[in-house]
Amino acid sequence: MFEATVSEGVLRLRRPGTRWLSTGWDGGRSRAATAYNVTVPEGFDRTDLAAYREERLARAGFGAEGNVEDDPDAAPTLFTGVSMDHARGARLGSVVAYATVGLSNPAMLPVEREAASTAGTAGATELREATGRTETPPDPGTVNLIVGTTRRLAPGAAANLVAVAAEAKAATLLAAAGVPGTTSDAVVVGDDPEGEPAEFSGSATAVGGAARACVRDAVRASLRSRYPDGDVPGPVADAEHGVVTDERAEVFDP
Repeated sequence: MFEATVSEGVLRLRRPGTRWLSTGWDGGRSRAATAYNVTVPEGFDRTDLAAYREERLARAGFGAEGNVEDDPDAAPTLFTGVSMDHARGARLGSVVAYATVGLSNPAMLPVEREAASTAGTAGATELREATGRTETPPDPGTVNLIVGTTRRLAPGAAANLVAVAAEAKAATLLAAAGVPGTTSDAVVVGDDPEGEPAEFSGSATAVGGAARACVRDAVRASLRSRYPDGDVPGPVADAEHGVVTDERAEVFDP
């Protein structure tokens, strides 16, 4: 499976020859032995993220080791304000998932009943107006996921596994904290190009089902670590930062 190591605020997930698909910074498809999740300090405002990544990997002892697969430029890298002390992993079958969860910047999407559309819109507006109120500002946060499988995913299955992981994350956070995610969530998916082929990755497949379970359990474990007393920021009204998408789109027949 994938080997996880944490050093100096950096989580490295390693498995030689892995193909990656990332929705994070400098994302897209790549092939590398590693993927990284990096904790940034409070007030972080660096924009030279490639240089910053090199600094952090060198400090953590994760520099290139003479193998092209260890080139950090090819390795997907996520950034978060959440300490790697709260990183948690879960494994099932051919899949492993690692999560870091922070909810200080929740992103709400109100979905009201048709008969209560006016009340729902008013409620969303109230949440948005209350977004700045807090007595003790929480640490910055985001929800980062790195999901790996030893199966060989078809291109569409890899892309779909990103959606499966994001759906599982949203369902878990809605049940645990009343929010589907934050304004800066990201997902990285990795697979083995030499593994047993998997043409599909939906929730009814072995890969998709395992990914859903791993993401759920890793997110819940990281959430418990980050908020051990259960005092999650919760909806936008209770958090320092966040957004409510309460605009209405035009709906029409094709």
